[in-house]
Amino acid sequence: MHAMKCICERPLSRSLPSAPSWSHALDTEPGARKNRLLAVLPDEDWQRLLPQLEWTDLPQGRVLHESGDAIDHVYFPTTAIVSLVNVMMDGASTEVAVVGNDGLVGIALVMGGESSSSRAVVQSAGFGLRMKARLLSAEFGRSGTVMHLLLRYTQALMTQMAQTAVCNRHHTIDQQLCRCLLIHLDRLGGDEILMTHESISNMLGVRREGVTETAQKLQAAGLIRYARGRISVLDRPGLERRACECYSVVRNEYDRLLGAPAAA
Repeated sequence: MHAMKCICERPLSRSLPSAPSWSHALDTEPGARKNRLLAVLPDEDWQRLLPQLEWTDLPQGRVLHESGDAIDHVYFPTTAIVSLVNVMMDGASTEVAVVGNDGLVGIALVMGGESSSSRAVVQSAGFGLRMKARLLSAEFGRSGTVMHLLLRYTQALMTQMAQTAVCNRHHTIDQQLCRCLLIHLDRLGGDEILMTHESISNMLGVRREGVTETAQKLQAAGLIRYARGRISVLDRPGLERRACECYSVVRNEYDRLLGAPAAA
């Protein structure tokens, strides 16, 4: 297995507008509530959180927090995907869950911990909203709506983690890769994913050669097209039929707990 390569979090390269104008722009920006958790907030809670949110660039490889580090900010991805990765002492790593426009990076904060046992690293570049951790903690204690929403999301994320562990132990690389691609598609929208064979092998905790062989089989079957780290899904229903039950278990639990996502 290969160690996942990543870069440390950097300040944004461009300056943001001042708070009042930025908050107004955020309020009127259609992409601001593309995050599933923010989208279902009642207007009263949304208006209260609004001034505390700011857009942030999430380039591929950016580390949002390391294992054991204090969580200073939480992130609500809108067009990016963040991998939660457990890293061993020898540098080997395995993805335990992904967070995209379905959720929140830094959920350990509201569960009583100030740090996470996983590294959070941007897997697919995009944008998101961030908020100071102490402010979300205050909202968790203030609003019953926010508290129950985040607790339901925590249960959904725990289901994804548990099902990932089961899948990696009992299912073939072919089934695992199909599950991985479908979960990423759900959190990105569209039918294209930027992902190298090396990053997939790190996520699944398998050898790169096995990923390459499996990807070639899926391409030969007409399910995907792969070139230069770009995976295009040509036949999603076929990919779902080929995946194990783990994908549908995770998807159904998210829909049950958070409501079905809005159509693109």
